[in-house]
Amino acid sequence: MDKIKKRLSFILNHKPVTVEVEPDTLLLDLLRETLGLTGTKRGCGEGECGACTVIINNEAVNACLYPAWKVENCRVLTVEGLGTEENPHPLQEAFLEAGAVQCGFCTPGMLMSSYALLQKTANPAESEVKEAISGNLCRCTGYVKIIEAIRKAAQKMNDPSISKRKEV
Repeated sequence: MDKIKKRLSFILNHKPVTVEVEPDTLLLDLLRETLGLTGTKRGCGEGECGACTVIINNEAVNACLYPAWKVENCRVLTVEGLGTEENPHPLQEAFLEAGAVQCGFCTPGMLMSSYALLQKTANPAESEVKEAISGNLCRCTGYVKIIEAIRKAAQKMNDPSISKRKEV
C-alpha cells in the first residue's frame, strides 16, 4: 500500500520550496535524496556526531532525527546556503584561514553549529564555543583550530572595518 504524501512549503537557503514527502521522511533524506543538497552529511544516524546539523528557525538541529514534515512554514539553512565560492561566509573564510578543515566530513555540521552560536552570541567565550560544538564530532583534529576559526569568524563578523558580505 502506498503511503500518503504530505505537501510541505518552507524557506530553504533563502528561497521558497514546495515538496511532497512521505510521513516518515527524515529531513536529512529530504535534503540529500530529494533536493540534492549533499553538503549535509549522513554520519551516525543517531544524532550523536553532528555531521547532519542544519539550522531551522535559527536553531541547530540534527537532520538525521528531524521529521521532514516539521519544517512546514519554517526557515531552513544548510551549508549550501551559508555562502558561495564567490561570496563565502566569514565562518567559511575563518575555517580555511585557521586550517580547521581536514577531511571535511564534519565541517558542514561544525559550520552550522557555529553559525547558530554566532547568531545568538556575537563574541563567544571559548567555553561557549566548546559548548556550541559539543554535539559535533571530529576525528581528524583536536578541535583547537576549529575553536580558533570560530572565534576568528566572530571577530570578522563584528569588525565594522571589514565590509559585510551580501546576504544571498
